[in-house]
Parts: sequence; structure tokens; C-alpha cells
Amino acid sequence: FLSFFVRKLKENFYLSELPDESEQLRAFVSRLRQAADEAGGGPAGPPLSDGFLLKFLRARDFDVELSLKLLLNYLRWRRDSPEISSCLSPSSVLGLLHMSYHAVLPQRDHAGSRVLIYRIGQWNTKDWSPYQVFRVSLMTSEIISMETETQRRGLKAIFDLQGWSLGHALQINPSLAKKISCVLSDSFPLKVRGIHLVNEPRFFRPVFAMIRPFLPEKIKQRIHMHGADFHSDLRHFFHPHVLPPEYGGHGPGIDEACQDWTNQLLHFEHILSQIAAHPTEMNSNKYLMSFIFVYFLYNKPLIHPECVNIIYKTAFCNIVQIVSTCY
Repeated sequence: FLSFFVRKLKENFYLSELPDESEQLRAFVSRLRQAADEAGGGPAGPPLSDGFLLKFLRARDFDVELSLKLLLNYLRWRRDSPEISSCLSPSSVLGLLHMSYHAVLPQRDHAGSRVLIYRIGQWNTKDWSPYQVFRVSLMTSEIISMETETQRRGLKAIFDLQGWSLGHALQINPSLAKKISCVLSDSFPLKVRGIHLVNEPRFFRPVFAMIRPFLPEKIKQRIHMHGADFHSDLRHFFHPHVLPPEYGGHGPGIDEACQDWTNQLLHFEHILSQIAAHPTEMNSNKYLMSFIFVYFLYNKPLIHPECVNIIYKTAFCNIVQIVSTCY
């Protein structure tokens, strides 16, 4: 049994490392597409693109049955949560983003995982509903899930709860708690490798107690509570060059990191609007990606290095295909 398990791990790793265009991946993509059609999960409108399906296959290590379950959960979650998923416009929450609420750090961790920071105390509950706040997380998740490296290595999130108040706690009802836990566990094609809570006050625990029952055991085991004295503790999980100085590292400051990621989200406003309308065809819209490629040529210094990978990988080939159809 152990040898079978090890062999399976090696096979999954090998498949995950293959480029999106690999012939060996096409069989898995075709099987998942067929299974989705048979399960009634295929959309009535645009087809399920290869890039869209690959996200689910990598998230479940190319187990088609588990990938199908995740895909159906994702489509169901979006359908049942229009108050969150129907509007993915960074401009609509720009005031919150400008409060240095959220960042995706420019450096990955030692395992290649993306590192996200959420500063809950920057959320003014009088100005922003919990659905708008959660929408920020969904926008980021949709963008980074397009990165092949993130599909392979997953993400780790740091939630800074300094400033968490009773007003924040009252915003989280059981229904919203379940929606949040679904995204963390089995309704989004991203591997959550770790969740780190810092500066958590005592009265945060009742809110966490609402979310915890909905989480699978493996996610529960990846949640770490560090308290107020977290700087040395975080260094056990993240190299100092990854973290901002405010979190015990020597990377870019948190305000700079938040502003940089806000700029990235704004650059992807058009893509996010396409995802909100037709999530299953994203990664196959040749004209949209070609537009982003041209935009990139004129704005290269402003684009996050990870986002460059998305643009280069898809858009140049799309331009060639578009031009070839004109002759």
C-alpha cells in the first residue's frame, strides 16, 4: 500500500508539473469535461475551457472524480451566492483597498505558495458590508488561480485581527460563515496550505467557532493561532524575505504591498468582469487576453511579475491565431 501511495504521489506531481499545453493533460481535461456534461454541470452558455478545467484538476491532483465534485461545488456556490460572485469589480471596493486592507506579497514562500495578508482592522463596518469585504478575497482568488504555479503550490493566508471589534463580529452570521468555509474547503480550485491568525482577541473565538464546524479536518490542522507575540513564530513558517517588516520580515512594507496588489486588481478589472459573467470560459477568450497583452507592452513596469506569466503564456499565442485567421 505504501509503495502504491508513493507511486501515486510521484505521478500526480509529474502531471501537475506538465505545461498546460501538454498532450498528456488533454486526456484528463476531456474526461473531466465529459463527466461535467454527464452530471449536468456543463454551462448552458459558453463551453468549459481547457484552462478552466485544468484549475480543478490541479487542485485535486488529477483525480477526475474529485475534480468533478470540486467543479460542481464551485458552480453551485457561485449560483447560490450572487450577492458575492455577481460583481467582481475592484473599483467597487476601491475605498476598502486603499485602506491597506489586503495584499498578495510579491515573493512566494519556500514551498512556492502564494502568501496573502488580510488586515481585518482596516475594515470599517459602517462603510463596507461583509459581502463586499469577502468579494475582495474572491477577486484575488480568481486572479491567482489563473497562475499555473499557484495551481501547483497553493496559497497561505495571514489574517491580522488587530482592531477586530464587536462590530466586526456582529457582521458574521452563520450563513456567511458557511459561505466562507465552503470557499476554504471544497468550492474553489485553490489548495489552501496554511491559515495564520495573528493579533486575535478573545472575542474572535466565538466567530471562529461558527466557521470551524464547516471546515474539513485537513484545513483545521492547517490553522495556526499566533496571538500578539507572533513575529518570531511566523518565521517558523515564512522566510523573512517574504514578509513585510510589520510581520517580522524584511520584504516590502505592508502599505506598499497593499497598494501594489490594488494596482494589479485594477489592471485586471476587465478580466474579472468577464469571470463574473462567464467564469467557465475564462482562459480561452483570445481577444480579451490579446488586449491585456497589448496593454502589458505599454505598462510593463506596473505589472506584477506573477501576472506577467499569465499574460505571456496565453496572449501571444492568441494574437498569432487571430492574425492567422485574417489571411
